[in-house]
Amino acid sequence: MDSFTFTLQPHGGKPMYEQIYEYIAGEMWAGRLRAGEKLPSRRSLAAHLRVSQNTVDTAYGMLAAEGYVRAVPKSGFYACALERLSVQPAGAEPEPAQDAPASPPGRDRFLYDFRTDTVDTSIFPYTTWAKLSREVIAGGDSLLNRGDPQGDPPLRRAIAKYLHEFRGVNCSADQIVVGAGLEYLIGLTAQLLRGMGKIALENPGYERTRRIIRNCGGDTVCLPLDRAGLRADSLPGDGVCAAYITPSHQFPTGVVMPIGRRMELLAWACRAPGRYIIEDDYDSEFRYAGRPIPALQGLDQHGRVIYLSTFSKCIAPSIRVAYLVLPQDLLIQYRRVFGAYSSTVSRFEQQTLARFLSEGHFGRHLNRTRLLYRRQRSQLIQSLTGIGLPFEILGGNAGVHFAMRVKNGMTEHELVQRAADCGVRVYGLSEYCMVPVEDLPRSTVVLGYAGFSAADFQRAAALLKQAWMP
Repeated sequence: MDSFTFTLQPHGGKPMYEQIYEYIAGEMWAGRLRAGEKLPSRRSLAAHLRVSQNTVDTAYGMLAAEGYVRAVPKSGFYACALERLSVQPAGAEPEPAQDAPASPPGRDRFLYDFRTDTVDTSIFPYTTWAKLSREVIAGGDSLLNRGDPQGDPPLRRAIAKYLHEFRGVNCSADQIVVGAGLEYLIGLTAQLLRGMGKIALENPGYERTRRIIRNCGGDTVCLPLDRAGLRADSLPGDGVCAAYITPSHQFPTGVVMPIGRRMELLAWACRAPGRYIIEDDYDSEFRYAGRPIPALQGLDQHGRVIYLSTFSKCIAPSIRVAYLVLPQDLLIQYRRVFGAYSSTVSRFEQQTLARFLSEGHFGRHLNRTRLLYRRQRSQLIQSLTGIGLPFEILGGNAGVHFAMRVKNGMTEHELVQRAADCGVRVYGLSEYCMVPVEDLPRSTVVLGYAGFSAADFQRAAALLKQAWMP
């Protein structure tokens, strides 16, 4: 394809690179730009549209990152084959009715889905990330070879510095293991602890953690929570080698574990050899009231905390970069067992992220993201309040989701089902219970709010009013 001809709106409310991105994506969905066709060069398209080459480069970078196009070195960008999905991006023309597939069952049938596993992609720093990526790729051939199994040292040093300054974590870069996603690192941890005893899990909690541990040959025990989180005195005296907790913002109840409870759990770990606390600090960056709460790892004086976190919530899930901080004794074991493994994260991605952290871009991005999610949380609460719904927010003022007890006389099942009937997906608290809990808060749903606009919240709240306040 030689060029694209369409009208850009300099004052249309959207950046011009986003208008170019939407136009090309729309051409692909409409079938006018077919798989394998070459896109115009960035220079020629920039000259044709009379925009800067950086504008076209950012649009092409977005298309490549989302799988619409692929870059061929020294050749250009080529359109990829698209699956015919029922949901198309903004700017795409609709398919003819006879060619459109039936909507698959599941999330696609909902108008609004308050899922907790998504982020707001509108704030991703495309321009900065693309610039850093180009500079990393231009840096030489060395990154094409294998790197350090634990992750490239510049990235581990940048993570150690960030953790100490913002989370109060005390560790060296040598203690950090970089891996492709939290699931992979949970699996490594489970294998390091295999044969030492069961791993205690919060209930309700993250069921996938239990599945990963069991897939790695480990065993688990699910323990109930109170208003402060997991109780140390609920942990068995024998047979349990570790407690997996989310103290900064418990998933899904939102409880923030107070310092007294943290110290009790550390004391439990120190009372016998071979006991550990696995601290999953998954969305600790987002706290909207009060002072920041340091990580539990920073309180540990005896090497009993295994610290886990990820950049999925604060940057994007698709970059697949998570990290593990191991106590010294487990670090020795890790190197003995897994020292010959290759790193599961691309070195180009690692180096880009290292520069994103060390050059201050991450701090600025985090501040913008925190403001966005605080605003979205407030907008959701205001929208629900505006329809006259009686409710109570449970847990701390943090994260990108909250648990909400609805006080309209309906059961949890009725709340979920009636919302679904009106096109809104909400999640009952009991859905996160791995074993039944007797004193679980009643009539409680879990709402994730990342990625919604104020208008979305208002429309979803109107539907919930129809469902819950007939």
